[in-house]
Amino acid sequence: MIKKKIINDPVYGFVSIPPGLIFELIQHPYFQRLRYIKQVSMTHLVYPGALHTRFQHAIGAMHLMSLALETLKSKGIVISEQEQEAVLAAILLHDIGHGPFSHSLEHTIIDGVSHEMLSSLLMDRINKEFGGKLDLAITIFNNQYHRNFFYQLVSGQLDTDRMDYLNRDSFFTGVSEGVISFDRIIAMLAVVDDELVVEEKGIYSVEKFLIARRLMYWQVYLHKTVVGAEQLLIQILKRAKELSSKGISLFATPAFKWFLTQRIDKNNFLADELHLDWFTRLDDTDIMSAIKTWAQHEDDILRVMCQKLMSRELYRTIMSNEPFSNELMDLVYKRVKDHFKVSDDELQYYVFTQAIHNSAYDLHHDTIKILMKTGEIIDIAEASDLSNLEALAKKVQKFALCYPKELGYISIPAKK
Repeated sequence: MIKKKIINDPVYGFVSIPPGLIFELIQHPYFQRLRYIKQVSMTHLVYPGALHTRFQHAIGAMHLMSLALETLKSKGIVISEQEQEAVLAAILLHDIGHGPFSHSLEHTIIDGVSHEMLSSLLMDRINKEFGGKLDLAITIFNNQYHRNFFYQLVSGQLDTDRMDYLNRDSFFTGVSEGVISFDRIIAMLAVVDDELVVEEKGIYSVEKFLIARRLMYWQVYLHKTVVGAEQLLIQILKRAKELSSKGISLFATPAFKWFLTQRIDKNNFLADELHLDWFTRLDDTDIMSAIKTWAQHEDDILRVMCQKLMSRELYRTIMSNEPFSNELMDLVYKRVKDHFKVSDDELQYYVFTQAIHNSAYDLHHDTIKILMKTGEIIDIAEASDLSNLEALAKKVQKFALCYPKELGYISIPAKK
């Protein structure tokens, strides 16, 4: 008799872990590493409860996938045991390539290498170790399986990944605007011609899902203080790499030192498997132990930035709907140079800007289809009577300017 494994999840309650391959994947060191990578990076500096991990999220997404598959099977969709195990494995491993602090440092530690690429490489490596048991999971993950609805459940505009992170992130941040009717959405899922659709009765739940996604991005993920903290973290690593390239000794764990002391980009990363080996030993604790130590470093810039991050004395962040004018930037640069007595080359560590954009719904890519009572299938934007749903598809762009609080408030001149 196989002993049933369960996890007590704060969001969903008891989550069953299927025996065999899925349990073995969860036990794998690559997956266990996700316990030490925060799901929403520096968000805990604004919402103190947001300390949940990629591990919890992956388990939650797998749980929602199980519910979705049971719903589809109850509606007569034939799903083999092999397909079910494969799609559960695909969603379980969809984030396995995330590095420390998730998206924040995605292209900073390894230049030009995305977490999706790393996930794919790690899945291939685990597949070899498991004797090809992940062949179908990888085919689904890469959108190469003929039954497209499996891929849509893993990586679509209404996938179980998004459903879980909205649920989970709103739970741990306490931001109720992110709460979605995931159970209602899942109950309304159906499949027509191997494409995922939502029954007409689920329109309002999908609308709420899209609005919740928009609100969570601007209120949580792209909150101006979160953006400022993440940019400060990026600048700390940038300064550390600069010092290291000059031969200056910096404390780092062996895994972190591997990436700190050499320039690794997409080309040389793929050319040497040792890079991936070292990456699998890297998590948030490597970065934080270094930052805590660098807060006493002799380099003034590195030391002060690390001290500010550790004590949450973050840079002031201004958000604008328009790009910052050259006149404003010149003013900020002058005030920084006068106050801190820094060179032009060092200004980049005191003032930084970022363009931020987001849209809650993509009208042109894998759209959400509604199955009407008449049997007709139409896009949610057309089916909805919510007047601003199409507005959610527009890409909203904002601009962030970060600078030390010692400069005081700098007002943005009104647009003429």
